[in-house]
Amino acid sequence: MKTIGMLGGMSWESTELYYRKINEATKLALGGLHSAPIAMVSVDFQEIEVLQHDDDWATCAEVLSMRARQVEAAGADFLLICTNTMHKVAAEIESSIDIPLLHIADATGERIRQAGMKRIGLLGTRFTMEHDFYRGRLEEQGIEVLLPEKSDRALVHRVIYDELCQGKIDSRSRDEFVRIIETLHAQGAEGVIEGCTEIAMLVSQEHVNVRLFDTTAIHAEEAVAEALR
Repeated sequence: MKTIGMLGGMSWESTELYYRKINEATKLALGGLHSAPIAMVSVDFQEIEVLQHDDDWATCAEVLSMRARQVEAAGADFLLICTNTMHKVAAEIESSIDIPLLHIADATGERIRQAGMKRIGLLGTRFTMEHDFYRGRLEEQGIEVLLPEKSDRALVHRVIYDELCQGKIDSRSRDEFVRIIETLHAQGAEGVIEGCTEIAMLVSQEHVNVRLFDTTAIHAEEAVAEALR
């Protein structure tokens, strides 16, 4: 089995989910006491969050590229950036290393196509929803992306940073997310991408009738599939 490289800590709450889901998928595939060979570097998210909101993506790219090289040096055969938002600098990170990058939007897009869907709602940080790096990657795969209205985008962004990234689960926030998901469905979305790795902590498939695409689970499962090829 190949060694899975994880660039994590953005936030550590979702990186914990990655670690568990990767090992659960490995055990399911191989049985027994098998677990995944992993090389991980976990960053200080406070530093990254400040750079994000200062719109300093160049420094974000420099910091994460340095950490990605550490993951490679630790023996990883390929890399996961364990966050949706920081795929904004995926190209810079990818160009700084000599191992492949397994892109979260590619893995998610493939799962959506397998489900036969072409019109999808997207929830995530403001950066993921409003910038083109994520939506554009999906649109290149023939997937139309619907976004919540501006006030709802602001609500989703706030809940991610002020609650989920700090491990806080509030049922009132869940109700708001369910409302937003149902609104996107009413507007024609065949499914909804949980395009921030923490959102699945708050809303799971049991809470809605709309098909959800949990990017954390999808990315982890694709990583195990790649490691076993």
